Amino acid sequence: MVENQNKYPASLKIDYPERPLNRLTTFFRLITVIPIGIILSLISGSVFEKTVNEAAYEITYEIGAAGGIIFFALLLMILFRQKYPKWWFDWNVALTKFMYRVSTYVALLRDEYPSTDEEQAVHIEIKYPDVKNELNSGMPLIKWFLAIPHYFILAFLIVAAIICVIIAWFAILFTGKYPEGLFNFVSGVMRWGLRVEAYAFLLITDRYPPFSLDAD
Repeated sequence: MVENQNKYPASLKIDYPERPLNRLTTFFRLITVIPIGIILSLISGSVFEKTVNEAAYEITYEIGAAGGIIFFALLLMILFRQKYPKWWFDWNVALTKFMYRVSTYVALLRDEYPSTDEEQAVHIEIKYPDVKNELNSGMPLIKWFLAIPHYFILAFLIVAAIICVIIAWFAILFTGKYPEGLFNFVSGVMRWGLRVEAYAFLLITDRYPPFSLDAD
């Protein structure tokens, strides 16, 4: 099987639910997502601070949760060693997939509770890069800057997607169905965001993300 060379090295496909969605969990989605949201926050690099006054001294305790997308260390590794350690890549991809499963659940696109490891209905493919042949070692320094036009467009698209999710919430409660046009738009916004993340932060490609909601 010949690989499609025009396919962007990061892709997202979410299966459209052909069955009626669960109205009860849809109604309480912002509550039901809390447990898995806490787990996600604990492994995504959150930092907690607590200040305690003791006598004349003020002491600040800072606790950083382990995990998160490995970015700065990876930037330095590509810049100076032209290496992308496979286990770093595997961690970044696994965390990204988990985050998108949670996002899919929050956006009401699916009603299966997000798994920490199983793919479920959210299919993400991210290609492991051949660093020496496919990546310019200096590009990680400026990719975040080059992606600025995408940030602005995505800001407006995310607002539109939130409005679509609210409309879909009412539609699911009354009909059990997520309007397919809204589903395609919301999943398209998520796909766009994944490509930008893959380019600017996962650093898996130097290919500029397309300004498109469509799948490859």
